[in-house]
Amino acid sequence: MLRSTLEKLEKMNQLLICEREVNSEYELGAVLKHFENKRPILFNKVKGSPVKVVGGLYGDREVFYNLLNINHENRLFTFMDVIANSKPYKLVSNGPIKENIIDKNIDLSKIFPIPKFQEKDSSSFITAGILVVKDPDTGRHFTSVRRFQINGKNEVSALIASPKLTNDFLELEKLNKPMDIAIILGYDAPFLLASQISSFTYGVDKYEVDSALRGRPLELVKCETVDLLVPAYSEIVLEGKIIPNKRKIEGPFGELMGYYGEAANHPIIEIDLVMHRNNPIFQVAFPCREEHLSNGLIREVELYNSLRNQVDVGDVYVTEGGGYRFNAFVSINKHQEGDGKSAIIAALGSNKDLKQVVIVDEDVDIFSLKEIEWAITTRSQASEDLVVIKGGLGSSLEPSHGIRGVTDKVGIDATKPLGEKGLKFERAIIPNYENIDIHKYFPNIE
Repeated sequence: MLRSTLEKLEKMNQLLICEREVNSEYELGAVLKHFENKRPILFNKVKGSPVKVVGGLYGDREVFYNLLNINHENRLFTFMDVIANSKPYKLVSNGPIKENIIDKNIDLSKIFPIPKFQEKDSSSFITAGILVVKDPDTGRHFTSVRRFQINGKNEVSALIASPKLTNDFLELEKLNKPMDIAIILGYDAPFLLASQISSFTYGVDKYEVDSALRGRPLELVKCETVDLLVPAYSEIVLEGKIIPNKRKIEGPFGELMGYYGEAANHPIIEIDLVMHRNNPIFQVAFPCREEHLSNGLIREVELYNSLRNQVDVGDVYVTEGGGYRFNAFVSINKHQEGDGKSAIIAALGSNKDLKQVVIVDEDVDIFSLKEIEWAITTRSQASEDLVVIKGGLGSSLEPSHGIRGVTDKVGIDATKPLGEKGLKFERAIIPNYENIDIHKYFPNIE
């Protein structure tokens, strides 16, 4: 999983290797942040630990496409296909993850160099861990990226957040029963993307989606202390239980949009066993970037499907600046004058987190902020093309929503008019401009 990913990244000339010793408190995170968590970096020397650390793996869209063996044009339909046509995984008797098993005197901070990222963070945090549980009704595997605050030795606080996961735990808690969990570190791009698909929405087993996405069965082994399966080739697995009727303060923590999330009481996990490969590589993600790109890709699928029932949609982009969830740009092939407004309604109604959307024509590159700004400036008028919906549901991850508990949503129709009026918006072009080779004129230009 992770090791084959690092080999691919080296072949792609995308992997940076840091031989300078770094401190896991602040310094390691600062290096990742410098590259906006978009450049994969392997830290070979971390102060006070023999364990290597890797971060920034899955934060760049083009690199992520390459690791998934897809491209921008086929991404939406590839993701739709694997959700609709998941494939069986494979249970194997053993794997590299079981090369080392620790079941006594567990002290996570002594075993692994777990980073503290930002000044007011309450502790060090595991930020790239994928939590796996079983659906109590179906037995399907549910995986999701969660953050885990290190409380000391073998105890962590868990921000479980997901409504489905929370409800399942609360039902067990009523019976005074713990929830079996495992935390997985050292995984590849298919495993991460599969974790971002909603089991609640699609009723899928995440491991089966992974198998379809990677084009072969995901190989899994049984855990030692809990009734769960984990990838045979992952780097690190922590086995444990979410303890009923026990909470601890979790946070503050530097969150998705660059603000500190509030401290609150959250359930705790007691880690009973640690498995890891020989010479394990500890995986980190600077908060909270990597899983949000993959999450944004799945949100693009859902946004596209919501829109194509209303308009002739070209492409969608759930934006990086909006945390891969709050803002979107959409291109449409406009057939009727109401299409732009219909697209706004469909987009803002597709997901409660979506706060702002801009609708443009297909001649606008929605991945270029310059083009979007140009379209808004030249093809919209606020009195006619701005749609405001007051007091909708939003997300607590966005602090202006947190102040009020509701969110105003905005759509901008930056499409040009149809018919004769639309002729005034014809873009000036230079014939064959796209074929010009600037190196013929300036051979040494970079």
